[in-house]
Amino acid sequence: MATDSASETTTAGVQDIDEPDGLGLRALLRDLLRDYRYMDVPIRRYVLLAIIPSFVLGLLFPVVVLVYVGSFLPTFIALLTGFFFPVVVVFYPKILQDRRRKQIREHFHLFITHLTILSTTNIDRVEVFRTLAQEDEYDAIAEEMARIVGLVDTWNQSLEDACRMRSESISSPLMSDFLERLAYTVGAGRDISEFLLEEQDSIIGNFVVRYESRLDRLDLLKDVYMSIVLSMTFGAVFAMVIPFIVGIDPTQPVAAVIILFAFVQGIFVFAIHSVSPSDPVWFGGSSVSLERNIKLRATLLASVALCFVLGGLCYALLTNAFGIGNPIPTVFYLAIPFTPLLLPGYVAYTAESRIKERDESFPAFIRALGAVESVKQSSTSSVLESLRTKDFGALTEQIDNLYKRLALRVDSQEAWRYFAAEAGSYLIQKFSDMYVTGRRMGGDPKQLGQLIESNISEVLKLRDQRSQSTGTMTGTLYGITAANTFALFVGLQVAQIFQQVSSEMNLSQSRLGGLLSAQVYDIPQLQFLLFVAVLINALLSSLILRYTDRGHLSTMLHHFVIQTWISVIVAFATIRITESIISFS
Repeated sequence: MATDSASETTTAGVQDIDEPDGLGLRALLRDLLRDYRYMDVPIRRYVLLAIIPSFVLGLLFPVVVLVYVGSFLPTFIALLTGFFFPVVVVFYPKILQDRRRKQIREHFHLFITHLTILSTTNIDRVEVFRTLAQEDEYDAIAEEMARIVGLVDTWNQSLEDACRMRSESISSPLMSDFLERLAYTVGAGRDISEFLLEEQDSIIGNFVVRYESRLDRLDLLKDVYMSIVLSMTFGAVFAMVIPFIVGIDPTQPVAAVIILFAFVQGIFVFAIHSVSPSDPVWFGGSSVSLERNIKLRATLLASVALCFVLGGLCYALLTNAFGIGNPIPTVFYLAIPFTPLLLPGYVAYTAESRIKERDESFPAFIRALGAVESVKQSSTSSVLESLRTKDFGALTEQIDNLYKRLALRVDSQEAWRYFAAEAGSYLIQKFSDMYVTGRRMGGDPKQLGQLIESNISEVLKLRDQRSQSTGTMTGTLYGITAANTFALFVGLQVAQIFQQVSSEMNLSQSRLGGLLSAQVYDIPQLQFLLFVAVLINALLSSLILRYTDRGHLSTMLHHFVIQTWISVIVAFATIRITESIISFS
């Protein structure tokens, strides 16, 4: 009992140190220097060949643009580029090691489950690591397993020494601590399977803590994002109004604010992508041709073609090619061409809902399969013959198809591969592959079923929390889109009012003409810039939602179309309300 408690305490401690230490400058510098030591290139060489040249280029580039171009907008872009480039070069080693640590954190629970299942079979211990090294989906973990196997095979190191050597050379404290404890277990002559089975509860517990911690960070990022976007919106409105007093062309400051707005949103897209737990819903990389995938591709191609048709029709109406004038308010031309993209988005969303339903049914199926197979001591196909008549919800059809393939003497691995492809689920693909591999190598089916069921049940509980966070994020971004559009088009209407009042009162000929400069406004050009800002906001917000729930890429299309229509409707209502207030007054 004391040993188990110490193991859990140690693993919990690893959880704390494997996550970022904080946002303080001292912690950031300490982490940066630590990651420099894990580079394949000597630090001195990296500083001379990368960091110093990047600072020189970062300083020279905006100066050259200012001297030879001279205009505001290109110089502003050059300043952003000159600042961004050396920052990326300085932090590249940290970015690289953070990516490796993230890959290890995200796949660690699957890796431990897979390692546990293989360790309960009848294969050699080194063969277990060799099998895991071939799993490309484990990324950095697979690389570490390959290095351990290389030390054993090429350098004739014992498994204990190989694990200990790699534990001292890896940047992830989570993996380092695990390899160190594994080396101690192997050196003590203890069975690896016993050690890993005891570690299951603590590993799953740490996975839950890390997952929930990342969901909390998503909520924090959401609040920060809302504050910054609303501040940027105020800046855009200010850039439209202040030229009336200063007398400068408003196009360049508004364009600069929109570029900065897109840049900030892009940073948040990257931040959401980095923070959001990597728990994909869809099973990717399958070569099996399925009706679901064919339907999705067909609807995507058809909707894109229809977008071009509607875009051409809108252009013809705007240019009065049909001689019927402009029957639709101008702002609606922004959303109409993109509306067909709702169709593939809806198809992907519906298919994804079915996949999630199959995920919910899989734990009961795999537990029943393992238990019955253990009792009957028979083949999987004979067990499935009785299970196929049971109700496993959305997974029943796939189970029946699996039985038919096995009954027709189709290769077992191929039959299960088709089963995972038809289910379309990443979780089902990973865990069914573990079950098949464990059975093929002589593992106990009941134990395998229980291990897989306990792991996937925890993942599904966490997905419920993630679904709630995604719903909150969706509502927040939709609300920000509406508020952002309202503020931008109020600013545009104020600029238009300034121009109309100036024209009616002939301010340019009066003494106030030197103070108030309404003639600098080009309303159609400002309106075009706001349309661009609306589309950028809809696109990047849709990407944020897609990275939040890790669904299919096509699911972002319906978010994009909905947010575009929200912006268009709010813009139209803002214009009409403003015009009504002016006419009433």
